[in-house]
Amino acid sequence: MASTATHAPTTAGRDRVNREVRLVRHPDGALAVDDLEVVPVDMPVMAPGNVLIRNLLLSVDAATRLRLDPVSPPGYLPALKPGEALAGMVVGEVVESDVPGFEPGDLVHHDLGYRDYALVDPGNQALGVAGSLSKLDRELGPPELQVGLLGMTGLTAWAGLFEVASLKPDDVVWISAAAGAVGSVAAQVAKAYGCTVIGSAGSAEKVAYLTEKLGLDGAFNWRDGLDESLAELAPDGIDVYFDSVGGDHLRAALAHLRPYGRVALCGAIAGYDGQPPVAPDNLFAATTKDLNLRGFLAGTFADKLPEARRHLADLWESGRLTLDLARYEGLESAPEAVVDMLSGRTTGKCVVALA
Repeated sequence: MASTATHAPTTAGRDRVNREVRLVRHPDGALAVDDLEVVPVDMPVMAPGNVLIRNLLLSVDAATRLRLDPVSPPGYLPALKPGEALAGMVVGEVVESDVPGFEPGDLVHHDLGYRDYALVDPGNQALGVAGSLSKLDRELGPPELQVGLLGMTGLTAWAGLFEVASLKPDDVVWISAAAGAVGSVAAQVAKAYGCTVIGSAGSAEKVAYLTEKLGLDGAFNWRDGLDESLAELAPDGIDVYFDSVGGDHLRAALAHLRPYGRVALCGAIAGYDGQPPVAPDNLFAATTKDLNLRGFLAGTFADKLPEARRHLADLWESGRLTLDLARYEGLESAPEAVVDMLSGRTTGKCVVALA
């Protein structure tokens, strides 16, 4: 079973009415807890062609932050307006269904998280194709495993390594934000594949976690210097960089990648939470070294999810992959969970238990 750090709810008890998390105001800089609010709402009314779902476990993802500013990045999902409810991936249980293939008691995955109950139209995804309603196999594991390792978190790590970066067993791989949800999975998968894996994180405690718990070949605190640490841990350079940070991390990767190296551009969290994005000033290295830099969305590889799940489930069952959870209790703790995750105070997959 996954190891878990549990965070107490911000208020005592649990209301039995339906609730949802809404944006109060666009953040002024970094997101604050009071930029979000949890409000009571009516229970959804069952409608033809829909599925009524009791949400169980919410996935708290950094990409949510991109929709909380007045304008979201071009080509991304639209920004939320104050008063609108957040959307996020969640595992839930079917209460009532008017859709063939979905029955009461089924475990499902969908994108109307940040609420206790959701009425889901399978043809209308809040987060695009990645958020489509899908039935889960309970035999593969509990909701904790399904929302993290076997959900979009696992697919992002798996697709970034194999479909985007064309991972090879003898590669030297650098994973940024390696103690986070996607990074920790990507680091372990690359290690299990035979690669030499280096991880970076933002605290001494997380560096110890990467080497002692996840068994990486090396790890460093990026606050102590990127170039110096990479030169020490990978003196001959790196072949693959899995980028969740952007900015100065991408600049360092371009400097240390060997010819024909590959970069999987998963995210740029350095520019998410009220910080202006910074482009690397050495991008021409991609030309001189024949590098392959490719950005990607997990939803692009939604058709690969069954293959990714099988691979990741095999690694889990064999003990070569672990999943650590930063678990918050109750929807009332969701604003705190989002802020903590964005500020780097969580390790592993951040989730909110709703039931």
